[in-house]
Amino acid sequence: MTRVTLTYADYAALPDDGLRYELHEGELSVTPAPGVRHQRVIGNLHVILREHVQARRLGEVLLAPTDCIMSDITVVQPDLVYVAAAHGDRISERAIEGAPTLAIEVVSPSSERIDRRRKLALYAKHEVAYYWIVDPVARAIEAHVLGEGTFRLAARLAGDAAATLPPFDDLPLDPAAVWA
Repeated sequence: MTRVTLTYADYAALPDDGLRYELHEGELSVTPAPGVRHQRVIGNLHVILREHVQARRLGEVLLAPTDCIMSDITVVQPDLVYVAAAHGDRISERAIEGAPTLAIEVVSPSSERIDRRRKLALYAKHEVAYYWIVDPVARAIEAHVLGEGTFRLAARLAGDAAATLPPFDDLPLDPAAVWA
């Protein structure tokens, strides 16, 4: 059987039906809308990071759904993205055209395998410098840093103590604020 490789044009023609569509190397990925806990955590992180980034003029923080067009056959919608000021030209009216500085994914039962495996590989391939995997059930955030084409776990937020995660080494994240 011949595999059909979808492109951005195919992706742009998909219906607006409430599902989350992405292209992973030309393959369509479809996930249901996230749950309430997922949305609360993303909302909390968005407020914390946006305030920090805006106050220091470090770039821009955007919520999903925001397309990140990594290539003509790879389009993703991380739950939250940060684009450093130095790469602000990657933000166009339609999408982020290229890799964001940081991609954040909050795992759900329907997305955990994709977020921890497939997206980890995609983000490394397309040179996303930082990738956070947020697990609301475990109340943990894993911060990965790209080096030599692969991610390494650089820091972890877990438990009750505040911690800093790259690329925001001057922002102690308070777990109570993240998981509220």
